[in-house]
Amino acid sequence: MTTTDRATVLAGLGELLPGLEELYLDLHRNPELSFAEHRTAGKLADRLREAGYEVHTGIGGTGVAGVLRNGDGPVVMLRADIDALPVAEKTGLPYASEVRAPNQDGDAVPVMHACGHDMHATWLDGAARLLADGRDGWRGTVVVVYQPGEEVGEGAETMVRDGLFNLVGTPAVVLGQHVVPGPAGWVLTRPGVLMAATDSLRIVLHGRGGHGSRPETTVDPAVLAASVVMRLQTIVSREIAATEQAVVTVGSMHVGTAANVIAEEAVLEVNVRTFDEQVRQRVLAAIERIVQGEAAAAGAPRPPEITPIATFPVTSNDEGANRTLTEAFTAHFGADRTMEAPLVTGSEDFGEFGRAAGAPSVFWLVGGLDPDFVLTAMAEGRFERDVPSNHSPRFAPVLHPTLRTGVETLVVAALTFLSVGGGKLGA
Repeated sequence: MTTTDRATVLAGLGELLPGLEELYLDLHRNPELSFAEHRTAGKLADRLREAGYEVHTGIGGTGVAGVLRNGDGPVVMLRADIDALPVAEKTGLPYASEVRAPNQDGDAVPVMHACGHDMHATWLDGAARLLADGRDGWRGTVVVVYQPGEEVGEGAETMVRDGLFNLVGTPAVVLGQHVVPGPAGWVLTRPGVLMAATDSLRIVLHGRGGHGSRPETTVDPAVLAASVVMRLQTIVSREIAATEQAVVTVGSMHVGTAANVIAEEAVLEVNVRTFDEQVRQRVLAAIERIVQGEAAAAGAPRPPEITPIATFPVTSNDEGANRTLTEAFTAHFGADRTMEAPLVTGSEDFGEFGRAAGAPSVFWLVGGLDPDFVLTAMAEGRFERDVPSNHSPRFAPVLHPTLRTGVETLVVAALTFLSVGGGKLGA
């Protein structure tokens, strides 16, 4: 694909931007939790139909897929996730979310697009429209996938199990991207492993309840939980080599209902991030050993229960496809805006599509925050303190140039692997 060919397909982007901004603001104001993305899915499906795509809805619950066939050539899949998080927005923006919705337990919780999935969906909508309008410039089939349930690590697998590839065909390559708290306009790629695997565990510690004035008659699960939390922090510092990487986080701990009551149980939720399968197994085994050991040391009346609640695989890019795509991005954006991404301890279920299809996949990152703000924070050593990350209640991408950049990356990526004049692009 030549620079001229890319420019021809991208020529209408300027005219699309006001409508894309409107779509983004609407999605941001109206976030929906995982597998409850009914309004979002319906809106995006309608827009695909307007652009001329064959549309399939309800895949894996609320997933949407659009297919645009344009002669002989590769099937190229572009994916965006669409779910939001149970986070109360604190950005102060005029279009901030005020939505509350029931979670899986039926409790009303605040909802926010704190991870940027509204931006991902808007990018893909723009790319889908440009590719439809620019059909003279490419041959093959474009598959657009709006995936639900990414935040709970189940959406990709659910769509695959529900017959996604029977509906749209098996892709030759799977492509996706994520907005990150880097300077807007930057594009970051990485060969091989990019994002960590995740394991989330629910741990129930059993005690023996009683009156707060008579702790000698009880087994206090609050004390047991505190011991477990502290001991878990030694796994990375004392059991994982300094040359390896892992993160162990206790993100939730619930015990007791009143100050003068010693509870019957404590419930912890633990999150593990790793890049290597052997390290992952060592960490999980250590958690099991520590939890069982602390319960035994406390005289717990019953063994603890450890239940997996979510798993994300490592996100790993096909090296050849990543190299081809990086060259295309560098040619389009310039070397000053295209660079290698660091290893990311966040996780994604995007890789499930490529694994299920037996196809190479590439996932890359797009900066979304004010460049001056981010670069100043980096230069002054205040990045971690001052720059809101994904999942923060203060995370909010700037609209421009983030909207334009993310649409351009998807279009450039798709055209890199589609065919022109009968010849396959990419390697």
